[in-house]
Amino acid sequence: MAAMTNDARADVGVGLAFALASATAFGLSGSFARGLLDAGWSAGAVVLVRLTLGALVVLPLAARALRGRWGALRKQWRFVLAFGAVPVAGAQFGYFSAVQRMDVGPALLIEYTAPAAVVLWLWLRNGERPGRLTVAGALLAAVGLVLVLDLLSGADLAPLGVFWALFAMVGAATYFVLAAKPHADLPPVALAGVGLAAGALVLAVLGVVGLLPMHANTDSPAYSGTEVAWWLPLLGLGVVTAGFAYCTGIAASRRLGSRLSSFVALLEVVAGVTFAWLLLDQLPGPLQLVGGVLIIAGVVVVKLGERPPAERPTAAPSMKLQPLAQESA
Repeated sequence: MAAMTNDARADVGVGLAFALASATAFGLSGSFARGLLDAGWSAGAVVLVRLTLGALVVLPLAARALRGRWGALRKQWRFVLAFGAVPVAGAQFGYFSAVQRMDVGPALLIEYTAPAAVVLWLWLRNGERPGRLTVAGALLAAVGLVLVLDLLSGADLAPLGVFWALFAMVGAATYFVLAAKPHADLPPVALAGVGLAAGALVLAVLGVVGLLPMHANTDSPAYSGTEVAWWLPLLGLGVVTAGFAYCTGIAASRRLGSRLSSFVALLEVVAGVTFAWLLLDQLPGPLQLVGGVLIIAGVVVVKLGERPPAERPTAAPSMKLQPLAQESA
C-alpha cells in the first residue's frame, strides 16, 4: 500500500513538472506571434508554420512510440482529427487572431477562463454538479473578466479581439478535456505529433480553398525595439511553443486529469504577461492586473470547490466519457 501511495505521489510530481514546463513554453507563443503579425504575417500563416514545424519535430518520436501499434491510430483517426482541428489549430488560430487586435495579457486572461468551461462541461455531460465554492469562484472570475476588459471605464473593447479570445477559450477547454481522455494504446507523444500534423493539414486545406488568408514575408520582426531574423521567432514557435509544449502538456493531462492540469496551466498567463512585458513592452493597466488576479483567484476557488474523486459517481462517468471523442469528431 505504501509503495502504491509513493508511486502515485511520484506520478503527480512528474505530471506537475510537465505541466509547469508546458505552461512556460505556451506562454512564449503570443509574444513570438505578435512580432510576426506586426511585420505583416496573417494569423493563419503563423499558426500553419507553427503547427507544421512542431509536427516535423514531434512526428519522428510519434512514429517510434507507435511502432507496432499503427492499428490504434487508424481506429481512432476521428478522435485525432478532432483533436488537431479544434484544440490544436482552432485554439491557436483564435488566440493569435486575438493577439493581433489586443495585448497578449488580456487575450490570455480571457482564454484561460477555460477551467470554468471545463467545470460546466463536466456538469452537463457527467452530472458533476458544482458546489457553492465552485459557483463563487466562477463569479469571482467573471468580475475579474469585467476588469480585464476594462468595461467600467468605457474603453474600446476591440470586439473582434474579444470574440477571438473567447473562441480560443472554447478550444482550450476542449484541449483539457480531450487530452485527459484515457487512450492507453495512443501514447501522449503520438497524440501530440499526429494532432499537430492534423491541425496543420486542416489549416492548409482552408488556406488552399481561400477560406483562410495566408500572408507571409521575410521582414524582420521587432522585439523590445530590436529587430531579429524572421525565422527565429518561427523556429521558437514551432520547436518550443508547439512540439515541446504539446508533448509535455498532454503528458501532464494524462497524469493529473483535465481539471488539475487546466488549473496548473494558468501559469501560462503569468508566463505570457511576463514575456509580453520583456519582449513587447506590454503591461496591463492597474485595473486589468487586479482583474487578472481575480480571474486566477476565481479558478483557485473553483479548484478548491471540487468534490474529492471518492464522492463522485463511480459507474456513470466512466460509461459516459467514452462517446466524447466520437461526438467531437
